[in-house]
Amino acid sequence: MRLRISARKSDLARLQAYMVGDSLKEKIPGLEVVYRFKESLGDINLTDPLWKIPEKGVFTEDFYGELINNETDMVVHSWKDLPTEIKTDTAIVATLPRADQRDLLLVKKSHFDKLRTSKAMRVFSSSPRREYNLTNFFKANLPFGLESVKFESVRGNIPTRIRKLLEANEIDGLIVAKAALDRLLMAPQEEFKDVQALLRGYLKDLEWAALPLTVSPNAAAQGALAVEILATRSDLKDLLAKIDHPSTFACAQKERKILASFGGGCHQKIGVAVLDRSYGEITVLKGLTDGGTVLDKKELDLSTPAPKFSAEQMWTGEVHADRQALNDWKLPAGTNALYVARSEAWPDSFDFNQFVWTAGLKTWRSLAQKGIWVHGSSEGLGEQEEARLDILAGVPVKWAKLSHATGFAENAATMPLVATYTLNAKDNDSAISGKEAFFWNSGSQFIALAEKHPEILKKNHACGPGNTFKVIRQYLEEKNMFDPTRLRIFLDQEDWRQQCTK
Repeated sequence: MRLRISARKSDLARLQAYMVGDSLKEKIPGLEVVYRFKESLGDINLTDPLWKIPEKGVFTEDFYGELINNETDMVVHSWKDLPTEIKTDTAIVATLPRADQRDLLLVKKSHFDKLRTSKAMRVFSSSPRREYNLTNFFKANLPFGLESVKFESVRGNIPTRIRKLLEANEIDGLIVAKAALDRLLMAPQEEFKDVQALLRGYLKDLEWAALPLTVSPNAAAQGALAVEILATRSDLKDLLAKIDHPSTFACAQKERKILASFGGGCHQKIGVAVLDRSYGEITVLKGLTDGGTVLDKKELDLSTPAPKFSAEQMWTGEVHADRQALNDWKLPAGTNALYVARSEAWPDSFDFNQFVWTAGLKTWRSLAQKGIWVHGSSEGLGEQEEARLDILAGVPVKWAKLSHATGFAENAATMPLVATYTLNAKDNDSAISGKEAFFWNSGSQFIALAEKHPEILKKNHACGPGNTFKVIRQYLEEKNMFDPTRLRIFLDQEDWRQQCTK
């Protein structure tokens, strides 16, 4: 059997076509694949920002004729490049597992002192979405105390844009799709060895941060591939179903549908991320419509409906605790990556210049204000969220978690807990009488009140999707009182109140 696969000529586009071809070869022994590569309008016009080019699908439309004229069997696209308008004579029928959908910030290390002094930053990116959603985040979450952030247009493939950053004395940073850089760095084919060596050389001069989706959600379908065929090719639909990744396909389609509802197009200042998780589907939508409407939504579509309570039946309390710094802590040998549970876990005068990841965005901001560069965050969704920094790191990553002495360590082998302080939770049990539903901000808070008021174990409990859930579940299981209908995950306390209040 012989198949023709088309794509753009760029390194990334060729690599993505190879990924699809290789996946098909694994499923179909004896399959022969012929690749057809050519430039698109977007590759030829490298002067104008994409949102200023009047034609739609500047990276994808040139291949439409090849499908219609039977010059190729399928085209592999970066799905985010496709217009949101639905065609009737061709169809997207498959995708592979999604790469990291986040944006990536690259900043020249040589400019750090300049940024601290000038309080002004200039960033290469031609995306209105990124400029709108990230300007204030950079001011608060980069360790420079920025007062001004300006975006400058840039075009070209990934190596070209990074080279332009390093050569432009007046530019400090660049934003790219993390998936693009990850894929190039991990490509197994010999033809990409030179570009990989080039990129590794560039990265030595750059610091990076994976930008949070809850602050700046991705372009619709970013990080996902799209395989386009003629709509009449049922034989290819069946064939491609063998390599399709349904979860990635569904999330990408939902993101594109949401963007299309606002008119679609790369000129939009709109980002949308859909995350498929075991406890439900998270949708983050942020930006500004052409009509001036501010979009700011983060919601969890639960796998099963949440029970409802009156406001008088619902209780939550902040953690009140005495904290005492420990002086005898020590990082395990070889540790080069820290997961920071709370900003209080970062010891005073602690100097660590390798990889730093935070449990939430408040901790990111607090560490940045201490002058610490943060590489990314679990965004309050729990440390089970993949950091996916191994590829960029270029070296084996050995984690340690900074937390309190009674903190939760699920897997000490892969992420040992390093206690930098003690936490003695105080009772916070005022007005819990008559409450039926509780939201917990920490596992230690739950245990403290459960020990004093065991009657609450029969009530309804909720928390975020991180370690608090694991601690509460473990405690209830030990008491033989775990009931999945009475322990629910929500994004945060506000989400809980919105979904559970009558």
